[in-house]
Amino acid sequence: MTTPANLKYTKSHEWVRQESDGTVTVGITHHAQELLGDLVFVEAPAVGRTLKQGEECAVVESVKAAADVFAPLSGEVTAANAELAEAPEKINQDAYSAWLFKLKPSAVSELSGLLDAAAYQAIAAADKH
Repeated sequence: MTTPANLKYTKSHEWVRQESDGTVTVGITHHAQELLGDLVFVEAPAVGRTLKQGEECAVVESVKAAADVFAPLSGEVTAANAELAEAPEKINQDAYSAWLFKLKPSAVSELSGLLDAAAYQAIAAADKH
């Protein structure tokens, strides 16, 4: 399984990349898309929406299941990846380049509570058993 070391992760299978402008980019992990199978629908949160850490904020649906995506951090949505509405399979092709939304964090300290790649890999490995 691919788990880029430069990202942070959540137990609910979201990845977070810190950007140089202070925002974060959010997507679902390779493991999550593997569990879901072929994605057929993605609904990202609306730009301008204020999220609380852990809040359901997006939906991804595959041919076999629907899953909620949770906000990894509190903050305001600054961008949503509209491309995924037309081509949700991009997440299956490369989960780490097919981001769902961008967020301006309101509590940067929440980042320290996210998982590193090794900790996430341990959770994903346990998930398979």
